[in-house]
Amino acid sequence: MPRILIKNIGTLISGDIANPVLDANALFVRDGLIEKVGRESDLSSLPADTVVDAAGSTITPGLIDSHCHVVFGDYTPRQKQTDFLESEVHGGVTTIISAGEVHLPGRPKDRAGTKALAILAAKAFSNFRPGGAKVIGGAVILEKGLLEEDFEEMAREGVRLVGEIGLGSVKFPEDAAPMVRWARKNGMTVLMHTGGTSIPGSSTVTADQVMATDPHIACHINGGPTAMSVEEIRKLVHKTAYTLELVHCGNPKALVDALNEGLTGNVLDRFIIGNDAPSGTGVVPLGILRVICMAASLTSVTPEQALCMATGNTARVFGLNTGFVREGLAADLVCMDAPMGSVGTDALSAIAAGDVPGVSMVMIDGKIHVKVSRNTPPATRKAKVE
Repeated sequence: MPRILIKNIGTLISGDIANPVLDANALFVRDGLIEKVGRESDLSSLPADTVVDAAGSTITPGLIDSHCHVVFGDYTPRQKQTDFLESEVHGGVTTIISAGEVHLPGRPKDRAGTKALAILAAKAFSNFRPGGAKVIGGAVILEKGLLEEDFEEMAREGVRLVGEIGLGSVKFPEDAAPMVRWARKNGMTVLMHTGGTSIPGSSTVTADQVMATDPHIACHINGGPTAMSVEEIRKLVHKTAYTLELVHCGNPKALVDALNEGLTGNVLDRFIIGNDAPSGTGVVPLGILRVICMAASLTSVTPEQALCMATGNTARVFGLNTGFVREGLAADLVCMDAPMGSVGTDALSAIAAGDVPGVSMVMIDGKIHVKVSRNTPPATRKAKVE
């Protein structure tokens, strides 16, 4: 793969919410990985096959959609739309994580079929890169009848996720908690539905039920689409250590309430951002950017902190080799700037004003997949490949 120098970076977002802005203005990429992070004066002498001039704009890690209901291929039966995953790439998303292939028509709910679906989806998406995006599919939906040996088998076959608990026949802690222990034992990351029901067959989930089940992630605490109460949100923020997910297809007021609680508790490092689409709300290619803008324009969360919620925070809980601008990690990068006409003068000030930034480049594993986003407004300053 080519060696790439990215120079003239105005602001470099690290993905690390504890230190969100790096004192650097250049990156060197080799064989799909970030090899060097530093000053342009130090990196410009490295032998590069391609030079990208960021033109003073902002570089961030590739955004991660922590909650997507994929099925197979780049098609959603829920909304009957094609290419929705590839369209997310044009919104700066480079990794997409399944929360369960629940929308598959005729989805099997018996033990054998449940396993087969998770294994097939995990294997299929490991070979399929829509628009270059990395899709982590095969989030097993918990159904009654699954045994510990089934989790061992699924883990051996590449299943890394438990889809949000509450979407299958296993809904209550007494049924779910043993399966969660089996999943954790086999290295799976466990998601759990919270709040009101989303689709026929799902159930309302309270904070106490989440704590009794003990997942890694409390999904869409601002609603998917119906939010839990502020009191319930407070329980999850202040009485647990779970990762807390905010989504676009949820309740915007509850999003603000949740972030204000996170600011009070100084636990923004536990917040991640997802779309929770396709859903009844629709398909939202810019959903991750829009949540970032809502967080930074409606609360005291800074734009750089919000960007880290959609990158490093998510990468950390899912154990991904991306999400940070860090030497040795995948070169998944987005170049963005204030959109033309914005009151903001750069990506961060535009986000703080609530404006979706313009994306002028998306790189995944060191390969440029998007040169001009077809979904965001045009960026004021645009990355150029020399």
